[in-house]
This record gives sequence, structure tokens and C-alpha cells, in this order.
Amino acid sequence: MTDRKYKETVHTDKNHYEYITVTHDENNVRIYTLKNGLKVFLAQNFDAPRIQTFIPVRTGSNNDPADNTGLAHYLEHMMFKGTSKIGTQNWEKEKKLLDQISELYEDHKAEQDPEKKKEIYKKIDKISQEASQYAIANEYDKAISSLGASGTNAHTWFDETVYKNTIPNNELEKWLKIEKERFSEIVLRLFHTELESVYEEFNRAQDNDTRLVNYELMDALFPTHPNGQQTTLGKPEHLKNPSMKAIHKYFDEYYVPNNYAMVLVGDLDFEKTIQLIDQYFGTLPYRELPEKTPVVEQPITEVVVRTVKSPTTPRTQLAWRTDSYGTREAMLADVVANILSNRGEAGLLDLHINQTQKMLWAQAFSVGLRQYGYFSIVAVPKETQTLEEAKNMVLDEIELIKKGDFPDWMLPAIINDFKLQRMKGLETAEGLATTLYDSYIKGITWEQELNEMDEYAAFTKEDVVNFANDFFKENYVVINKEKGVNDKLIRVENPGITPVKINRDTQSEFLQGILADKTAAIKPEFIDYQKEIITDQINGKKISFVKNKYNDIAQLHFIFPLGSDHDRDLGISTQLLQYLGTDTFSPEDLKKEFFKIGISNDFKTTNDQLTISLSGLEENIEKGIALLKHWMQDVKPDQEIYSQFVGTVLENRQAIKKDKNRIITALNNYTKLGSNSRFTDVISKEELESSNSEVFTDRIKKLFKYPYQVFFYGKNFETFKDYIGEYIEPASLQIPEAKQYPEPATGGSVNFINYDMVQMEMSKIGKGNDVNPNHFGKINVFNEYFGRGLSSIVFQEMRESKSLAYSAYVSYAANAELNHPDYVTTYIGTQPDKLMIAVDTLNELMNELPEVPIQFENAKNAALKQIASTRVTRNNIFFNTLRLQKLNIYHDFRKDIYEQIQSLKFEDIKHFYQTEVKSIHFNTAIIGKKENLDMDAVNKMGTFKEVSLKDIFGH
Repeated sequence: MTDRKYKETVHTDKNHYEYITVTHDENNVRIYTLKNGLKVFLAQNFDAPRIQTFIPVRTGSNNDPADNTGLAHYLEHMMFKGTSKIGTQNWEKEKKLLDQISELYEDHKAEQDPEKKKEIYKKIDKISQEASQYAIANEYDKAISSLGASGTNAHTWFDETVYKNTIPNNELEKWLKIEKERFSEIVLRLFHTELESVYEEFNRAQDNDTRLVNYELMDALFPTHPNGQQTTLGKPEHLKNPSMKAIHKYFDEYYVPNNYAMVLVGDLDFEKTIQLIDQYFGTLPYRELPEKTPVVEQPITEVVVRTVKSPTTPRTQLAWRTDSYGTREAMLADVVANILSNRGEAGLLDLHINQTQKMLWAQAFSVGLRQYGYFSIVAVPKETQTLEEAKNMVLDEIELIKKGDFPDWMLPAIINDFKLQRMKGLETAEGLATTLYDSYIKGITWEQELNEMDEYAAFTKEDVVNFANDFFKENYVVINKEKGVNDKLIRVENPGITPVKINRDTQSEFLQGILADKTAAIKPEFIDYQKEIITDQINGKKISFVKNKYNDIAQLHFIFPLGSDHDRDLGISTQLLQYLGTDTFSPEDLKKEFFKIGISNDFKTTNDQLTISLSGLEENIEKGIALLKHWMQDVKPDQEIYSQFVGTVLENRQAIKKDKNRIITALNNYTKLGSNSRFTDVISKEELESSNSEVFTDRIKKLFKYPYQVFFYGKNFETFKDYIGEYIEPASLQIPEAKQYPEPATGGSVNFINYDMVQMEMSKIGKGNDVNPNHFGKINVFNEYFGRGLSSIVFQEMRESKSLAYSAYVSYAANAELNHPDYVTTYIGTQPDKLMIAVDTLNELMNELPEVPIQFENAKNAALKQIASTRVTRNNIFFNTLRLQKLNIYHDFRKDIYEQIQSLKFEDIKHFYQTEVKSIHFNTAIIGKKENLDMDAVNKMGTFKEVSLKDIFGH
């Protein structure tokens, strides 16, 4: 980790393509620029015969027209709908109808009379129905999944729209052929059904508490700049009045090769890859970008206070506007954020507020954007504290930085941590590719990105203090998130869409060509765990080792066959430990000591296992072990800290019971397992309050007397073995007997929670037969074919054809342990007035498995290609064996799955469905506003019960 100066150098490859590299770049990234301005970032990673691909476009919601907000995001959705070649049976006939629809949308946008707008919409719906007979839904996804691609997705943000795929390296040319076609033109087919899906996404965002606060925060920080004035999802009036012509214009202006990049990292050949990219994308024409007048914000000269309301726990968020990403101001703001919060370790907020439990939680962070950015602190007070008190407590910590009242060792430790996180981030293909596309979007060269660490390291304490005094003034925004009714929720009536044809049995000539173009298959490689994992015995403990071939970061795991089933209060004991010290170190000093040596610790308790982990530079692992053992064996009970801890735990329990996502998790668990489950079996308020800290610290002190095994992931096993023996003692305690929890039959109950939200969310959960590993191949293909993914039967019918939900799926989940049942879960998230139609549609689909041979073959081949091009690497080599052992499997079971899928026929899936799925009876979980429930329809599902939060949480 020596400091180096990175500099660009120019080279020419054997085919005369000029490219840039950066000296001392350990990733050997090559940066090409084609004649049409297309930037190409290539790097090699040989973990697996796959390539992580990103196509980042330098445009996002900030470039939306003021009267068409949400356009960039909607365009992103439409990029999956195909072209004049992908997704059509007869382009000439389809185009005429799409042109008519486009004109009608212009009429619809211009019309002010609500009744006349409805009439125009009916015409749109009618012609869309006619046009759909020529459309083939989701054909882009069928083409891309036929390659064995995974992670197919996209996202839109302020200044970026990024398209993502991970592909087998033997399918590179076909991927380029598909993407070149996609980026050549946009066809807005199946437009109004997708528009309804985007509106459902808007509704989901309204129910998202974090977005609610963030929208208000950005609006206050940026009163004139698009950062604050144009949300990615757009304004509802614009979503309901779209312009297809405006989308085409936006695509033509911004989706040009000089405004996007190709980022490929993986098992690739540099010279062949750039030739192929040039062959396909080099023909796209360069086009000048629209001139944009920069929007300059006036300085904030006073404290701006806003209030928003929602059902969740109150909190306050402060933010100061910063200069753009990569500027000195933005970098110093990032340093200050880490002085306050460094991954929950040893920042001022971590130690002075979170560690001492002065409020529920506080955290600082900074966000750098292409233009401007912001520094922010979130603070969650206790019930006895006001939002004003929480604000003042975090401002006090900023005052300490202004005074220079933070330790001298902290700045170098933060820089070392930056370097450590950078090293971790760049070691995988996805991590490196993400950093490359992010630097491209922000207009930062790879040379600048690599030199960033040296710039950070050059900052002195004096620089930080001077910055803090100049920057933190009465020039910030406060968003107070109070508990209450959100009166800004927008409830939209169902426009009445006629289901469109999706023609899942047909294929375009383009897709037929892709499928007919056979490439040399990648041969799957299955791992020999006995060969890859080196084992030894030290002081009666099994020691396993996997070599880290990538960097100097090591991991050490102490793995105990002891979990919450054996000791219900194990998890809460390890939580309490985080707040306690020893005779030698205060709790705060312990955090500092770990941070100084760059070692992080983690305690993870599951029902049958406790894993205590250390991670950091290999040279410091022994210091980390010594510190960990000292902490655990000499932990000092403290009744005052314990009482504060109990108060924090109980307040957190109340906060969780206001959070929609946590409520959904609890409701689903209750619906699946009833009132007697691991989830509800928690230590009670009375037990916590009547207990004392020694009960929990004694448990911690005894932990290393139980049996456990050790796993070390690093470079030097011999050196590790030389010192680990000092820290291992023979087992003197036996693992307690595990408590058995029932897994009751499902069927006939409907559990409902009333929550103030726009959407309604429903899950059906059914208990299947006990897990059978011989079904794993069938499950893989069944989920891909029927229930999950963009090409699945459920997605196509629920979203593409009928626009009934933004999110809908059916998932068959195999149990991770023998002699326990599998479960099938169905999910629908939609507007209340669509819910029962969506339920009926899903029931119809599940009554008899639809047979679509083309789709089955695609699902089967995609599964085979994914397995063939996937490799088990790094610490997964070891942890996979632990997972497989619970199924009594001791080899790489992917081999069995692969062979099963190879011989799989649709009849096998149908038989699996008939015997393992169709007979399942379901319980139902629903969350939403009670006034929106159709009780007649709900009562037909089973016995209705409005459950309480105490029922589902157990406290």
C-alpha cells in the first residue's frame, strides 16, 4: 500500500487502436475512444468466464424537460421494449398504429377537459390493444437471457442512466449485437401498460419513508437546480400526461455514442474485445449534444426548516450544500463525514452518541454529484427527546471539529480505511466496473480517480479545521420527519386498461437469428472442496484455510454450532457487548483501538450458528485476535450502561413497529409460522428490566469454552498457524439442546395489518413438502420460467399484459436444511382498486401451469449457461461447504443440478408443479389502508383476522 503517483500513458495495440493506461494501476484498465466519441473501459478479471458489463449514459432526470419530468426514467423502462427488429412480428403494421398512439398522446396532453381526456385515453387503449397483436413482450430479456446473462437491470438517477448485464464471455459478440440494436433506436411499444407500471413505482415511492424525506431535503437544498426540482420518478401530472414525441427527442439527443460508455470487466481479450465493440458500436453516428445553460444556485444564507409526516419514528436530517464531486470542498466534506461516522466504528457520532446511547442513532455522510453535492447528518432521538434536542446534539459534534477537538491519529486512520475500502471495492469485476462507470458519469478521468487517495492523504488536521469553520455556518437545511399522517399522498384512480396481447409463443426474426447462432459452449467447472480447502487441527480445533489470491485483506471466522435455538438470548448478549469495555479499555477506547489497526469485528447470530469475524490487513489480524479475546474474556459488566441499553432496545422495538418494511417481514413470518416462532420468541420487556448485566457478560466470557471451528481466508497459512494456537483453548462446555419450533400447516387464514399507505401489498405463503435436493434443478428452471424475472409467465401476464402491478412474483424456495419444508410465496404490490383483479389473475395462472415451449427452452438454456460460466471463489469456497452440509451434501452439488437440467423436459416441470406446488394451501398476508379493502373478496380467501403489532412481533 505504498503511495504512488498515477499518470496517463498512451499506447497503440497490435490492431492500431490507441488506448490509455495509468502507470501503477494494478487493475491494468485500458481506456479507448472510438472515432464516434464512444469511450470504452476494459479490464481483465479471471474469477470466472464471465464479463460484467455496464453501459452508462451521461444523462438522467436532471435533463428531463421541465414539462415532462420523469421522462429519463420512463425512457429507461422503454429501452427494454425492443426496436423495429426486436419485439415485433410485423413492424410496418405495428409502426402505423404506434404513430397514431403517439399523436393521440399529444392530443391527450394538450386537452384540459377531464372528460375529453378520458375519451382520448379510451382511443389510446383501443389502438394499443390493436397494436399489441404485432408486439412480442419482453423479447429483449428473452434474447439477453438466452446468452446466460444475469443481473439484467438498469437505473436512472440525477445525471446517469446505467444499463447492466453480466454475460458469459463466449457470448460477447451476441451481446454486442443485441445492445447495438437496442441503442440504435427506441420503439415505444406496449407504452400505456408500462406507463401504468411506472405509476405503480411512483406509488411505491410514496410509501417509502426515506424518499419522502429526501425529496423535501433536495428541494430545500436546490431551490432552482434540477437536483432538487426534478425527481427521478417525476411529477404525477407529467406521468399521467406523457409525450411519446418528447421521449423520442430525448433519446435522439442524449443516447448518442459520444454521451455514453462501454464498461467491460472480466475474462476478456483486450484486442479482440475492442475490435468487436468497434465493429458494432463504431458505426453509430457522433452527434453534438444539446447546449445546457448551467444552473447556479445562490448560497444558502439562513437555516431552512421543513417538516414532513409519516407513520414511522420521528427523526431529523441536516444538510449543507457542497461543491461538485472531486473538488477540494467535496473531498473535505467527505473527510469530515468520516470523522463523525466511520462505518459505525470510531467517529465522533459513533463514540459520543451511538456508543453512549445518548439517542437512538446518528450518522453523517456526504454525497458527491456531477454538479454540487451535499453533506448530511441523520439523527433519531429517543421518545423523551425532541427533534430540536437531537439537532443540537449533532451540531455540538461539528463544533468539536471546528475546535480541532478530535485525536491526531484519526485522520491517518481514516485515510488508511479509505484505501482498505478501495482495495476491497476493486477486487471483484463488478466492483471495478462500478467504479469505472461512476468516474465516467462524474466526468473524472481514471488517472484522477486513482490519484484521489493521495489527495486525501495530503489533507492535514489544520486543513480540516479551517474547512469546518468556513463551511459549517447558519447555511443548512433541516428536515424534521414527524410521526403523523402524510397529507401529501396522491391517490390515483385506475384508468381502466384493456389487457394487451403479449404473444409469448412467437419470436422475431432477430431473436431467431440470435438463438440459431451457436457459440462454443463454456465447459462448467465444479470445485473439489477437499482440494481447495486446507485443514488442520490445533489444540483440538479444526482449522480451515482458503488462500486469498487477490490482495492483502484477510478474514478470520470463529464458527460456533451454537445459535439462538440453543440460547435465545445469545444475540442480545453480543449486542450488549458492543457497549461495554474492560478494566484496560473503555468501550470508546476499544472502538478506537480496532479502528487504529484497521480491523473490523462482527458478531452474527442465526438460529443454529454464531460466527465471530475479524477482517482487515493480514499483518494486523493477530493484533485483532488479541484485542477481541481480551474484550470478550475481560468484559466488564456495567449496570448503568445495561439500563441504558435496555432503554435503547425497547425504543428500537417501538421504532421497528412503525416501519412498513419491518411490519411486512413480521406479518409474513406470522402468516407462515403462526404466533410461536423464532421471530416472536424474544426476551420480554419484564425480563430485560429485571435482569442485570452480569447475566449477559458471563455468557460472553464463556463463549470460547464451547466447541467451535476456525476459518482463515488469507495468504499465509503457516504464519497464521504459528500464532493462532496461543488463542485457542480446549472445549470444556457442551452445546445446549436446541429448542424445536413448530412448522404448522398453512391454508385458510387471512392476516391483515392496517397501515396508512397508497398501495396494497399482499403475500400468499404455503408450506410444501420437505426439502428434496433432487428437485433443485427443477426449482431453478420453474422459478425462471414461471414466477420470477422479466421473462417469466407471471411478470408478463401481471405487468406486461394487464398492468396490474409494478411488482408481482411467485417463488418456490427450497429449505436450507434436511427434514424441513419448502415454501412457495406469491407477492403482489399494487393500487387497492387493482388488487382483487390481480389476485384473480394470479390464481388463474396457478390453477394450471401454462405451457409455452419456447419460453421453457429459454429458461432451461439460461440456467445451464449461468451454471457453466459461474465459478465458486474466495471465501465462498468454504461457506458453501457449511451450507451444503445441512443438506448432507459433501461435494459441489451444482454438478448434479446441471446434469438434471440438461435432461429436463417440460413434462418434468409440469409433474413437479402438479406434485409439489398445485396441492399447496396458502395463508394470506395483507398490509394497507383498511378503508381500501374489498371485504367481500377478502373473505373468500379464508378466515379474516386483523392482527395486532404485538401478535406479529411478539412484544
